[in-house]
Amino acid sequence: MNRLVDATSPYLLQHADNPVDWWPWCDEAFAEARHRDVPVLISVGYAACHWCHVMAHESFEDEAVGALLNEGFVAIKVDREERPDVDAVYMTATQAMTGQGGWPMTVFATPDGTPFFCGTYFPKANFVRLLESVGTAWREQRDAVLQQGAAVVEAIGGAQAVGGPTAPLTADLLDAAAGQLAKEYDRQHGGFGGAPKFPPHLNLLFLLRHHQRTGSAESLEIVRHTCEAMARGGLHDQLAGGFARYSVDAHWTVPHFEKMLYDNALLLRVYTQLWRLTGDPLAKRVARDTARFLADELHRPGQGFASALDADTDGVEGLTYAWTPAQLVEVLGEEDGRWAADLFAVTEAGTFEHGTSVLRLARDVDDADPTVRGRWQRVVRQLLAARDTRPQPARDDKVVAAWNGLAITALAEFVRLVEAEVTAGPPGGPASPGERAGADDGTDAADRAADAAGAAGVAGAGDDNLLAGVTIVADGAMRDAAEHLARVHVVDGRLRRVSRDGVVGEPAGVLEDYGCVAEAFCAMHQLTGEGRWLELAGQLLDTALARFAAPGGGFYDTADDAEQLVARPADPTDNATPSGRSAIAAALVTYSALTGETRYREAAEAALATIAPIAARHARFTGYATTVGEALLSGPYEIAVATTDPAADPLVAAAFRHAPPGAVLVAGLPDQPGVPLLADRPTRDGQPTAYVCRGFVCQRPVTTVPDLLTQL
Repeated sequence: MNRLVDATSPYLLQHADNPVDWWPWCDEAFAEARHRDVPVLISVGYAACHWCHVMAHESFEDEAVGALLNEGFVAIKVDREERPDVDAVYMTATQAMTGQGGWPMTVFATPDGTPFFCGTYFPKANFVRLLESVGTAWREQRDAVLQQGAAVVEAIGGAQAVGGPTAPLTADLLDAAAGQLAKEYDRQHGGFGGAPKFPPHLNLLFLLRHHQRTGSAESLEIVRHTCEAMARGGLHDQLAGGFARYSVDAHWTVPHFEKMLYDNALLLRVYTQLWRLTGDPLAKRVARDTARFLADELHRPGQGFASALDADTDGVEGLTYAWTPAQLVEVLGEEDGRWAADLFAVTEAGTFEHGTSVLRLARDVDDADPTVRGRWQRVVRQLLAARDTRPQPARDDKVVAAWNGLAITALAEFVRLVEAEVTAGPPGGPASPGERAGADDGTDAADRAADAAGAAGVAGAGDDNLLAGVTIVADGAMRDAAEHLARVHVVDGRLRRVSRDGVVGEPAGVLEDYGCVAEAFCAMHQLTGEGRWLELAGQLLDTALARFAAPGGGFYDTADDAEQLVARPADPTDNATPSGRSAIAAALVTYSALTGETRYREAAEAALATIAPIAARHARFTGYATTVGEALLSGPYEIAVATTDPAADPLVAAAFRHAPPGAVLVAGLPDQPGVPLLADRPTRDGQPTAYVCRGFVCQRPVTTVPDLLTQL
């Protein structure tokens, strides 16, 4: 009997037809194990995971393996994205036992959930021997098994403990963290570490803010070089935009092809901020194409952003994406085919498997002459149209609250920067003539972008039109996702972790959900000037402070009334996504700046103080915490602009483009309900007026861009 057919998780549904008698994670499964006096197999993975698919095909779809599992075990299948709390506990156990972790994760546990043997992927023959050995040990060496489990639980408890040393996240500590990253930086290929190489988005966000504060050329160059290397490599989809999960090599050539929502959301923030600070045309293009990928490939109208695109297509990794020189010629013709092979480094030997290559940008085209750029864009369109006729990877359409929060925040920053560019010209330097003049015609931002591009009538006009169109679609997707979270995921004042097809799931939200969604609602408040988003953010943060807070200023990852596991997770480190603790600190800092309520800032400072000792030793694993630390060190600035046209006001454009790290910015009519930053802040002499404050101490109101820039 397989009990997964009614699951909302696409990953669990992938296993619904297995010959294994799977149970979902539930009390009944453990009760069944106690009743039968057999151990539990806990198999943890996710829908886009390549090696999860391999182990499923080799073992879980095999009748003999299924019979062996059913006879001697109760088998539980867990979607790590749906139950990150369960995943965190058993991942800690796996790392304690083996020194490493990953997915699929394979855990053998007692009927009370105590893990006693852990691993990751096992080939079929090894897995069969393991099942036989574990079954024998359970029957004949029970005391040893229980002692091993007790030791593992003790190790988990130590690894997940809260408390410990604290320290303020000072300027000296942040400078030391940046210096540590500089030492670990791969000066040849960009990024950090060797193969496999993951996009270090959180560290890059920190380094950008560190550069803003200190003027460090090294911090900026690490970001610029890494962003260029990733964007030109196979990690980045050269045709449709978006980034894969990681590169299997150290030089970004061959990706692990799954595309995760969280990676693309965080990378969108990085490229948007790099574009904002430098005007880099590559950063602008990649930000645009990543926003387009989110809106076109992962957004589902009325349902938020899906979690991922699969690593495999029809069971074959890279089937959709890889090319040979002959295939390029077939699509493009002889001349353009050879030109594209040179441009995208597609060789006869191949860079991937079976003589195929992953497209990577081997030539600098962002600054090329108009003829070359036009040819490149035409080739991309033709290749993408041909690729769209191939089998496509499956989409995990589960909506994860935290990851949707990350996407909403990133898209809000992108939309606001596009509005600023349309109003005041390209970013990345001193105030543009439009900013200096302080003039604006009040036309809608996207319309004016398209009009200006069309009037130009030269190469690049197509880029501007595309940017305008992408921005409109991205803005709609962002607002739709925010409405979905507010309408579907907030249930009786509490967050739920997942939804699918518009229906919310049962798993309770964990700390990262509360932090990322509250930060997203704060971003929506700043972009729209609507008070309801700030109110929703405050409700979530109050719940987090009441239900997740730990002694000494830290936080647990699960609420005090959540399901009790063998340990209560409390991981302070940032990895592929911000830790719950870093995410909640970011939201607390932003909310405090927007409302003037200092207790939220104090809670953020206490939380970051528990992470500071880790940042001092392991900066690569505290990227978002140090990013928030830079915001606190900056102030953060609180900027309000009283104006009738927030999207097209030069003061708003200048404020966003030149804002110090972590600054909050709200623009709109004075005294709008639910918007504290605009309270009692009128226009002066009928002109739009900016108010700049830091630590709730305000400077004089200004009505011109030069005066505003002086204050910033």
